[in-house]
Amino acid sequence: MGKIIAIANQKGGVGKTTTTVNLAASLGVLEKKVLLIDADPQANATSGLGIDVDSIELGTYQLIEHSKSAAETIIHTSSPNVDLIPSHIDLVAIEIELVDKEEREYMMKKAIADLRNSYDYILIDCAPSLGLLTLNALTAADSVIIPIQCEYFALEGLGKLLNTIKSIQKIHNPDLDIEGMLLTMYDSRLRLSNQVVEEVRKHFGDMVFDTIIQRNVRLSEAPSYGESIIKYDASSKGATNYLNMANEVVQKNKQTV
Repeated sequence: MGKIIAIANQKGGVGKTTTTVNLAASLGVLEKKVLLIDADPQANATSGLGIDVDSIELGTYQLIEHSKSAAETIIHTSSPNVDLIPSHIDLVAIEIELVDKEEREYMMKKAIADLRNSYDYILIDCAPSLGLLTLNALTAADSVIIPIQCEYFALEGLGKLLNTIKSIQKIHNPDLDIEGMLLTMYDSRLRLSNQVVEEVRKHFGDMVFDTIIQRNVRLSEAPSYGESIIKYDASSKGATNYLNMANEVVQKNKQTV
């Protein structure tokens, strides 16, 4: 049975989408069957996998709205073993539309329940907010990966996210687990980067992935070509980092099975 992992942090620009796309591609290369659900109206994960966002007719909006079955919204990507439920700017409206719905936090959970048996991993790329969309993703997920950039304000807002996760565990999803915290945008030359790594490891210990995602030009370039780093430059530092991370995720889940 597949594992559902949300990639979340309400802070923008921390490497959420980069992580979702490249972790999906890396798990695909490791011959795991992966579904990526783009739950961000900006649709960067969709375009990052080479899909023309303007051509999207069915996707996460219809999935959460339950107007189409999950199977009808899935498209194949050029990344080996990676399927996608794409996003579109229309998704912005879903937050307003869900407000009056009963069990509004469970719309995604219900919609994707049947997909578990078809995939090894289902990754959900969350929007940079703690709104209803992210709430739906965290209620549907088994665990959450939290990307943290190695920058000055890294730990700011982390407490708020952890409190949100706690309240979701209490009210909506008692089984939600923290898969791990992932340090991103690391530059070994900067004292600040090293201080952030030290601080996060000191506070959160085993919850932090061993793999650190380093700043890498190729990693920044890949999305503009609609490719994962694995496809764009498999020999780059970024590709190595994400393959290591994918291995860590696989190993961790072997131990917990």
